[in-house]
Amino acid sequence: MKQDILFWQLVQHFVVSKEYRILHISPDQNELWLENLTHKKAPIIRIYRHDLDWSTWLQRDIENASSHVVNFKQQLRKRRLHAFNIYVSSYPPVDDWEFRVEEPFENEKTELHSIVLHEGNTQNTLNRISHVTGDEVTIKEDAELDDLGLYHLKQTVLNASSQRDKKERSLFQHGKPLFTYLFIFLHLVMFYLLETNGGSQNPETLVKYGAKYNPAILEGEWWRFFTPIVLHIGFLHLLLNTMAIFYLGAAVERIYGNIRFLGIYLFAGFAGSLASFVFTSSLSAGASGAIFGCFGALLFVGIIHPKLFFRTMGTNILVLIGINLAIGFTIPGIDNAGHIGGLIGGFLASAVVHLPNHKKFVQRILGLAVAAVLTYFLLQEGYNGENPTAQIKQAETLVQQEQYEEAYNLLIDLEDRDEEFPEVLFYLSYIDIQEGKIEDAKNRLERLTTLQPSFHEAHYNLALVYLELNETEKASSSIDKAIELDSTVEAYNNLRTEIEGLE
Repeated sequence: MKQDILFWQLVQHFVVSKEYRILHISPDQNELWLENLTHKKAPIIRIYRHDLDWSTWLQRDIENASSHVVNFKQQLRKRRLHAFNIYVSSYPPVDDWEFRVEEPFENEKTELHSIVLHEGNTQNTLNRISHVTGDEVTIKEDAELDDLGLYHLKQTVLNASSQRDKKERSLFQHGKPLFTYLFIFLHLVMFYLLETNGGSQNPETLVKYGAKYNPAILEGEWWRFFTPIVLHIGFLHLLLNTMAIFYLGAAVERIYGNIRFLGIYLFAGFAGSLASFVFTSSLSAGASGAIFGCFGALLFVGIIHPKLFFRTMGTNILVLIGINLAIGFTIPGIDNAGHIGGLIGGFLASAVVHLPNHKKFVQRILGLAVAAVLTYFLLQEGYNGENPTAQIKQAETLVQQEQYEEAYNLLIDLEDRDEEFPEVLFYLSYIDIQEGKIEDAKNRLERLTTLQPSFHEAHYNLALVYLELNETEKASSSIDKAIELDSTVEAYNNLRTEIEGLE
């Protein structure tokens, strides 16, 4: 009876005080496997109430327990896993047994540390458990309970574990995906409209249907901060983002509920477009900013419920964010500013709406204040006349008005940032052509088509420059590339005919 009380006091310490989760409990309730992955020293603990007899049985049981630890390691996708195995026995084995537990049992990159707690070593063993786990185990060794008292102790532990599990499950049950599927439907409808009205990879079509286009935003078309969320450039872009929102969006909508999810998704999409507007001048579209906002929303769950987050999805979410950001930084043409803006926007929007049944007014007000300040700052920066995007827009207007010198002076300081603003090279080369500086135009256009191979207007202008320099073969290659990218432009086909007449 005394050891039964010690056993359940020990279980109570880990389950109630240290918030370990019960992974498995035997039908007779004498064996429990516990998990707390945030506890680095003892993430897995087995507590077994069994009166030991021979040390050979102890050895066999340790080996059997080790195989379970290997299974846990595979399920948890850990490279290595440490586990702690506690036997609560009335007496130690009758033969020599200490050597069985002196060293951890190793098996397939797992370590199982075993310890035997019996009536003759209770306090020393509790001290050792405290040392191994790093948490002081405070158990009343002399506690006396009758059968009813022991029953109540068991129920207290099991009820605490059950209530915690219910609370954790309820976190993922606040709504069924509704807006997730609505946005997927909008993706498909808008993609069909793009494809049937010029093509989803046609810049003119994208601009017409609401892609993020900085010059138009500077002229007052503020809705372009939102409309890019449902537009996609090419089938692969549509497929990847639709799959992402199907999984991520559904998870976030279940956690936050429908209305909160809608607010998070829209603000994250807006934040992604705003960051892209400020830091990149390229035409862009896609739900990536909003999808990264879903990542941000899940990170906010990790801040509020860190143990649950890392036990369920935390590691995978962090890895996915890292991989996606790394891809954005290494592959040209990906709007990483929009991704990061969406990530931050989703996190801040989550702080504002917060999780259901979490009032947390101070956190919500703080999140709202930070979101408002960042939005104001970025809008000020984006519409600032000294902002590169605004300068390029002004230069474009000056070129259209044939004020080439003024346009050149605005653009020349941005030429060393051509990887960030490749259109600077386009306008400078156009000015070179107008002023008869054909070699300078050639160099800039060759640089531009290397940086942005899909810029069909640049290939067309480069073909004109090559013709001017009597480099017919290169002109032919450039106009072929322009037609490959956009065969609908009549001027491209006319130039192709003209070059064929010279070959």
